[in-house]
Amino acid sequence: MQEIVLFMMTFFFIFLIYQIFIVRKAKRRNSVKRPMEVRYLESCYKIDLKRVNYKRLLLVISLVSSFDVALIVSLVMMIHHYILEILVAFIVVIPLALLSYHFVGIYYVKKGLIKDV
Repeated sequence: MQEIVLFMMTFFFIFLIYQIFIVRKAKRRNSVKRPMEVRYLESCYKIDLKRVNYKRLLLVISLVSSFDVALIVSLVMMIHHYILEILVAFIVVIPLALLSYHFVGIYYVKKGLIKDV
């Protein structure tokens, strides 16, 4: 039960921070400074930002990033050895982020919101 509470608190805290500092700055579609996640989806999955509801995309990105961080924190807190905690966090962070954004990219590709090549 304690792990679920930790997961939920971390999720909501990271989501709030992400909404305040990242999404609020990037709300304008024509902004030169787009979040790294948007640039990743645009380059790897050829997401067409003209077709996509940009505010909804930013919401999805903030939800996915918050889930990733909360999952990593919950996983690391189950381990009781300091060095092992750091090692697991370093090993898990990149594959989890790539996997979660892969699912987001596949979702937008299936919706047909890609650039015509």
